[in-house]
Amino acid sequence: MTFTTMMKSLLVVAFCITCNVRGNVQKSFPSGGSAFEPYDADLFWPLEDLGLLSSTEFTTLNHPTFAKHGVRIKKSDFCDGTVRAFTGYIDIEARHLFFYFFESRNDPDTDDVIFWTNGGPGCSSSTGLFMELGPCRVTTRDNTTFNPYSWNEKANIFFIDQPIGTGFSYADYGEYVSTTEEAAKDIGAFVAIFFEHFSAFKGRSFHMAGESYGLPRCVKWLKEGCFDTDDKINCLAAYEFCSQTIVIPFAKLGYNPYDLEKIWYVRDQLFRIVCMLIMSLPFSDDPDFVCYPISKNISAYLDHPELRRQIGVDSSFTANFSHCNYDILQRFASNADSFFPTKSYIAALLERGVRALIYVGANDWICNWAPYDKPAESLELVKRWLAGEEL
Repeated sequence: MTFTTMMKSLLVVAFCITCNVRGNVQKSFPSGGSAFEPYDADLFWPLEDLGLLSSTEFTTLNHPTFAKHGVRIKKSDFCDGTVRAFTGYIDIEARHLFFYFFESRNDPDTDDVIFWTNGGPGCSSSTGLFMELGPCRVTTRDNTTFNPYSWNEKANIFFIDQPIGTGFSYADYGEYVSTTEEAAKDIGAFVAIFFEHFSAFKGRSFHMAGESYGLPRCVKWLKEGCFDTDDKINCLAAYEFCSQTIVIPFAKLGYNPYDLEKIWYVRDQLFRIVCMLIMSLPFSDDPDFVCYPISKNISAYLDHPELRRQIGVDSSFTANFSHCNYDILQRFASNADSFFPTKSYIAALLERGVRALIYVGANDWICNWAPYDKPAESLELVKRWLAGEEL
């Protein structure tokens, strides 16, 4: 199983999962179910050195195996202040995915590589970058502070706005994707191109990591319509029923869906419902609330013209920054994407020695522990993983 095939499988899996992969990506990469023949080495000249990248303009990376894909990348030393940072776009013809890359504070030449994405689907990884595990935290609309607990303390890390239409990612003519499998192909091509150009990253542990976009569970109808049979209409009907009977009543209680110990009253009832990710309902008048008040400051920070110039946001992207695009979420929902059966993919990865860690909060309603039933053991695994111990 080649690296890209494995990554496609990983990206089909709902995010609340962290995977570790060891291997060399210098192989023929599959696309559309078939493998490419080895390319002519004379057609490809790797850049190899990140230090050659400009801080004022993009360098474009290509690879003969991925004729429709390119990577624009530049130095954008911001946020961390102690290590090099890079930003850019994955270009797929008229579609463009924005990414950030931060080197490890420890030893960027030997440390692992982490690829982080937030959930939704349709929510920007700026939430993870600026509020959770990134090198800096947005504290006000105009300022950030150094985060000493960032995951780049021990690893090189990517953050990406995906799929198309999320965060700073955009399409020239309104193109979009509506399933995880479609989105995964572009991510697979990007990682392959990056590793081929900067081969020093090959052979290290590679961690696919992310949060949210898990598989909901609801009584017999969901099981019959979404899992036992491949019946999209019945599956969506079951999901709507469960939303009306479980999710919306819960939302009306006013609890914080990420911490059930807290009563969280929100002025607009639609805020609560959107926080429950009810895909069929209209969004409220404040798309940057996203259950976290700090989200407003992050959006304002990313709207600063000077910052956008520094990180290379395309000049054609003039809209205000928004954390989540609920049109994307609804498109994925209409395809019953969250109910795609992933157990065979997970089983195949485990059989090939890919290690996986699923961790959830004891009081988290969105990504709850009910399907796993062992929150204490999950937390212990996280502690061991962060300490570099064997799982």
